[in-house]
Amino acid sequence: MVQTKNPAPDPMSAALAQDLEASFEALVRQYQDRLYSFALRLTGHREDAEEIAQDAFVRAYRALKTYRSGRIRDLALKAWLYRITLNVARNRLRGRRRVFVPLEHWSAEDDPGSRPDARLESSRRRADIATLVAGLPERYRNAIVLRYVEGLRIEDVSAVLKQPLGTTKSNLHRAVNALRAAITESRRARR
Repeated sequence: MVQTKNPAPDPMSAALAQDLEASFEALVRQYQDRLYSFALRLTGHREDAEEIAQDAFVRAYRALKTYRSGRIRDLALKAWLYRITLNVARNRLRGRRRVFVPLEHWSAEDDPGSRPDARLESSRRRADIATLVAGLPERYRNAIVLRYVEGLRIEDVSAVLKQPLGTTKSNLHRAVNALRAAITESRRARR
């Protein structure tokens, strides 16, 4: 489990350490949408994502019940929850074919006031990028989703993936370069 110390004490970790039963519901409310979205990006299926997020919270609760309060207080809670969710998703997806994850699950940056042709082009670009990201090896795909889609700090991505920081940075760099090369190649093919 991820147990890197937070730069600043996390109030949620402190509350859980003090009274797990009373604070766990607040933890679920705070992270349920994030973990569901992350699971949806990993699976591409709403039902799977719901089950993964629920299972992740159940596992987190069971683990927290066995931890001493000092250990709970020291948890990097966000990274720890993402790690549990990633493990649950990996277990569920083991042996399945990789799926295309539509990019509309990735971002809600469309400006409703923009022109329809611009929105269509933007949607196509996002779908193209989603396809390229889905084609990356898992070590690159997970790193890029956690960092650039979920917005985790590089140190947290490293903790979630249980990798040295240098490996995480290298995987992110290689993923970005692979995406750049694939985008360039895709543009050339369209000409």
